[in-house]
Amino acid sequence: MKWTFTTDLAVLPDAVEKWLRRSPAMNTIPLTVLDRIRRGLPADGMLLGWLTEGEEIHGMTLHTPPRPLLLPDLPEDAARTLAPALRARGHRVNGVSGPREPAEAFARTWGRPEAERMSMRLYRLGTLTAPAVPGSARTARRDDEELLIEWQRAFTVEAEGHGDDNPAPLIRQKIQRQEVVLWEDGGRPVSRADFTVPVAGMSRIGYVYTPPSERRRGYGTAVTHAASRAALDAGAELVLLFTDLANPTSNSIYQAIGYRPVADYAQITFA
Repeated sequence: MKWTFTTDLAVLPDAVEKWLRRSPAMNTIPLTVLDRIRRGLPADGMLLGWLTEGEEIHGMTLHTPPRPLLLPDLPEDAARTLAPALRARGHRVNGVSGPREPAEAFARTWGRPEAERMSMRLYRLGTLTAPAVPGSARTARRDDEELLIEWQRAFTVEAEGHGDDNPAPLIRQKIQRQEVVLWEDGGRPVSRADFTVPVAGMSRIGYVYTPPSERRRGYGTAVTHAASRAALDAGAELVLLFTDLANPTSNSIYQAIGYRPVADYAQITFA
């Protein structure tokens, strides 16, 4: 088997995305990241790789520094062969993220000590159940941009331990594509959740954020329900979301509105 790498998305064989689309749930993140880059989201320093045996695709990887190396649902032996292939190229990696087994296999082969780990669980929507929470949902508009940039920075500090230096391009793209849902109570935004425009019939809920002063009132549950409904209305056949396993509250509230566990993922940061 052979890994091939490129920094040019136009060079990526169509067969690689077809390989990802065989399992849109397990490969939700690389599918949506590729879609965003194609639609103009900046990806400086991006590296794409795909694994072949003869003419057949057996895996892929995507790295958009400074974020961790992104793995799809790879066999563990494929993940292990990726580490020496990247080293031979002289490519530096500060972490890895993906389904738990291939992420751990890559981390062991990469050989650097593990400094930090976020354990996550992927959920799939079954029957959507509405919560009883005061307020109503609306789609974010251009005049919400400043608030959403502020909330995006706060979200990444809580979720990843550091702020997003430049969240504006992502926020603008999401507003333009009508992917951001706000929950309002008393005429003011109190919570936010996003959904991705369906790719391969799949949409993912993300960036669920409620400011600390508005928490414990059910707003996060309500806006997640609203974003899930928006994804279904946009044509999604499969609606997904990730939770941090260290946060039992989020795992319970998402199950209360109809989400069911699929698989565990890991984001590992190297020392």
